[in-house]
Amino acid sequence: MRDWIREDDLVWLVLDAVGELDLTEFLLKYRSDGRGASAFDPSMMVALLLYAYAMGVRSSRKIERLCERDAAFRIVSGDQRPDHTTIARYRANNEKELSKLFTQVLFLCRKAGLGKVGKVALDGTKLKANAALDANRKYKKLLEEEQRLLKEEAERMLKEAAEEDTREDALYGQEKRGDELPEPLRKPESRLARLREAKRQLEEEAAEEVVAYEERMAERAKREVETGKKVRGPKPKAPDGEPDAEAKANTTDTESRIMLGRDGYVQGYNAQAVVSEDQLILAAEVIPIASDYHQLFPMLKAAGENLQEAGYKEKIKVALADAGYCVEEELAHIPEGMPELFVALSNDKTARQSLRDKPHPRGRIPKNLTARQRMERRLATKRGQTLYKPRKCIVEPVFGQIKSERGTRQFQRRGLRACQSEWNILCTAHNLMKLWRAGRRRGQPFNKVVGTQ
Repeated sequence: MRDWIREDDLVWLVLDAVGELDLTEFLLKYRSDGRGASAFDPSMMVALLLYAYAMGVRSSRKIERLCERDAAFRIVSGDQRPDHTTIARYRANNEKELSKLFTQVLFLCRKAGLGKVGKVALDGTKLKANAALDANRKYKKLLEEEQRLLKEEAERMLKEAAEEDTREDALYGQEKRGDELPEPLRKPESRLARLREAKRQLEEEAAEEVVAYEERMAERAKREVETGKKVRGPKPKAPDGEPDAEAKANTTDTESRIMLGRDGYVQGYNAQAVVSEDQLILAAEVIPIASDYHQLFPMLKAAGENLQEAGYKEKIKVALADAGYCVEEELAHIPEGMPELFVALSNDKTARQSLRDKPHPRGRIPKNLTARQRMERRLATKRGQTLYKPRKCIVEPVFGQIKSERGTRQFQRRGLRACQSEWNILCTAHNLMKLWRAGRRRGQPFNKVVGTQ
């Protein structure tokens, strides 16, 4: 098979890299009592998924066809042909284990000298869910549809029961009856279940709003006690705990949300990433919220933990973020251990240009400035502008490579947990591509690049 593909092809790096990964958790799921049919080796299945995602192929049916027709896929699969059901089931049953490969690949990248982590940038990008915008229903419509479907279901059950009685009378006689309900009556109605799940999501969000309101009011009261002054502005209105009749939920993927992206409104998720200066992904997360608010500190904390687990000694010193992450309350209470932050205050081009055109401030920062004013002053300094300028060049090309080069603009699976797993595999595959390109630039094989024998 080594005669089929050139020696510096990505396929060989993927096989070598998977050979260095600890797949113990995958192996523990296999039976050892000799029962059942032979299973595919987990190292082959993991390599197959990573290589497919690196090549922009995520459909299990396409992977199955390529294992028969494509030389590289035949090499990865060892000339075996797992069917699409096996591939899809393996991916679904090993979500947690596949996600953990992210830090293991990061460890290989560290050994190769990749990951300039002194300065990082974070951002989010909207990815479509495996659901249509037309599948959204307002809360009042969900209630109406639920009642209509329940009525239709009751009528259908009565009709089928009557038909079953007639059939059984002919088969057993009028004095006897069957012991079980017919099969259609034992199966839950999937459409009704989806409607109820969408309704439950809206009701859960309404309950969460009440909790969030109570927390805000408690924080507001605490601040008034500490300062001895009332917080300026009108008091927030208390939510009633009931979903708004106009609130919408998607009946296909109930955890996805309507989000505004660069191409207009999409039904999808917000995929977050922290990226190093050499465009290595250090942390990846998927959230069902269009806004990047409140993601700054969790993402930086996750990146720090991943770097520590991967064996990086250097810590993140500077973090760059756009205005989507600017929350004044958070900037006023930065957790201990966070890097120096440079967060834009506005995405408006005119406002940003105005900030750049101002004279660079000098001297000590006045003590009476608010958190927002302090950040504005930090960004206006010569050092701040120099540090912040490459933010776009660090993080946005990564999203471009994933979405355009590999054609990943929509998740294949449904549900937040499944999409999180898929995003982790995509980011792991991205880092493998960086590792492969580093080896090609140096003209060295995998074992030389990562320092293994």
